[in-house]
Amino acid sequence: MKNIISKITLALLIGGITVSCSKFEALNSDPTKASEDQVKPEYFLNNSIIGAQQDPHVGERVFVYYWKSASRQNYANVLNIGSDDDSFNADYWRYISEWLNNANSAIDITDLHAEKGLTKPYHENVKQVARIWRAYLMSELTDNFGPAPIQSFQGKNPEFNTVKDVYYYLLEELKDASSKINTTVDGSEVKDYDAAYGFNWDNWIRYANSMRMRLAMRLSEVDVNKAKSEFEAAVATNKFIESSAQNFGVQEKDGWDPLTGVMSRSWNAQILSATMNNLYIGLGGVKTETQFSSAAIKAKVKPENDMGIRYLQHFSTMSNDPSQGYLLDGLPNKMDPRAYKAFFIPGNTSDPQYWSAASNQTANIKVSDSQTDTYNMTNTWNAFSTGTWGGKASNIVVRGQNGRLPGMINRFRTSKEKRLFFASWESYFLIAEAALRGWATPMSDKAAYERGIKDNFEYWGASQFLTEYLASSNYSRVGTSVNYDHITEPGATFTATYKDAYTGATGTTQIAYPSNTIYKNGAVKNDKLTKIITQKYLASFPYLALEAWNDHRRLGLPFFENPAVEQPIATIPQLTAANYTKNQVNFFPQRLRYPSSFRTADQANYDKAVSMLGGEDNLFTPLWWAKKN
Repeated sequence: MKNIISKITLALLIGGITVSCSKFEALNSDPTKASEDQVKPEYFLNNSIIGAQQDPHVGERVFVYYWKSASRQNYANVLNIGSDDDSFNADYWRYISEWLNNANSAIDITDLHAEKGLTKPYHENVKQVARIWRAYLMSELTDNFGPAPIQSFQGKNPEFNTVKDVYYYLLEELKDASSKINTTVDGSEVKDYDAAYGFNWDNWIRYANSMRMRLAMRLSEVDVNKAKSEFEAAVATNKFIESSAQNFGVQEKDGWDPLTGVMSRSWNAQILSATMNNLYIGLGGVKTETQFSSAAIKAKVKPENDMGIRYLQHFSTMSNDPSQGYLLDGLPNKMDPRAYKAFFIPGNTSDPQYWSAASNQTANIKVSDSQTDTYNMTNTWNAFSTGTWGGKASNIVVRGQNGRLPGMINRFRTSKEKRLFFASWESYFLIAEAALRGWATPMSDKAAYERGIKDNFEYWGASQFLTEYLASSNYSRVGTSVNYDHITEPGATFTATYKDAYTGATGTTQIAYPSNTIYKNGAVKNDKLTKIITQKYLASFPYLALEAWNDHRRLGLPFFENPAVEQPIATIPQLTAANYTKNQVNFFPQRLRYPSSFRTADQANYDKAVSMLGGEDNLFTPLWWAKKN
């Protein structure tokens, strides 16, 4: 019993600031000296949920620098090129340990109160909710690092378990915990202690089953029978997240604490990535001119497949990015309508979501000692590959430059949104994939696919374009269309027009659709699974970057261009000037390294964890459920 109170005291010391002071004052005592009869499980659960929102310190390091760069949801040269920081890893390890400690304390104090006859009618439900939330946290931990301890943060030095064992445990936990929630119990007395759902029991059950679907699908490439049986059991409950009202989200607020938005730091430009840009352009066939009323914007719309100005000597061409080598001096002719909702057009200050810090639209390209080309990037749309551009980078002021390129809108920078952990569209894209695989589902793959897009279009306020979008057979820059029944593969190339930067002459060229050689050896670009994952990926922006990274690790979808290698990249030496036109699993980050603090503190468990990993403790060792080649 003393061990339990000791752990609870530690949890209070660590996370107490995230619970309202007035709630603790009701105890009329120092919370760190609270007796076992006074502490409440809902305090610890809420601390865990709120803490996991990630305060600006860890949020910037993990969410922005790691997850968003690994998932290619912004322009950055961090995890995407195999560059990490041990101090970042150690911070995240420490933080998530605290969140798990609080979740475990919620469970332990419920059991303790039950032994002493102090349990409130709703406390058994609180315990089951804590188990469901703990399952999410453990999935986040293992999806980042790999092998992890199932019996973790419970007052003893835990043994590490394989990723497979962790997943099997989590699937059982979610199933068992959700089955033990009594929905007739009144939880209104403590609803303020659940930042996610206010102890709406039905929504917690739905979240548990949606998580079962997510985790089951994660096993689809390595443990098919388990994946199928677990997914079918979860979806058969008909209790999954199926509408926006049931989405798992936590309200952000301005400041500097765990509820501050994870993308709120003013120095993070969060510029559009080449990956997202190549998926957006052309996808859905919706013309840019129909998406705006502004004459200034309409005037800058380019003809279809106009690449703009060609700078082959000054922009990198050593990547498999199909847009490389060009500066678009206007706006794409056709664009997924969510693109202009998620990213602002440079200089379009009439947009209420424009980020005021993006104030400089002047771009310079030094062609020679006697020639510098200067552009006003207002109402233009460009995104450039990451990696090394060598000497070319020093001659241009546009790549990676805030204000010259599209950046994430203000909506997600001001800590006024709900940070989403699971949304209805993910349920439907999971069902679509399951149905495509031949698993038992409540609707067809096409119906689920289209419902997922519909729900996400509603989130972005783009529903007026939905019908046209779903019917489109227009290809994106990577050769994928929207129409679910349109599975005709694009040709090897498409014809593009351009203006030569050096001669001023106009011309045409053939641009190859990139070959995603880690998915079906690059043989397809427009099959149904590619469509599903492309839509799931675009819908995951901006809060579900980790899940987007998970899908790419699992399937190699959607297409990620390789970082440019004008010069060798020290942190990713396996990518070279000889192989950059093809994709390989080990060109893309697969996990985080365990922090050195773990190795120093517990060499035996560190050695065991690495042995279970099946490879070296580095960023390019795939997890058990991920593609290996």
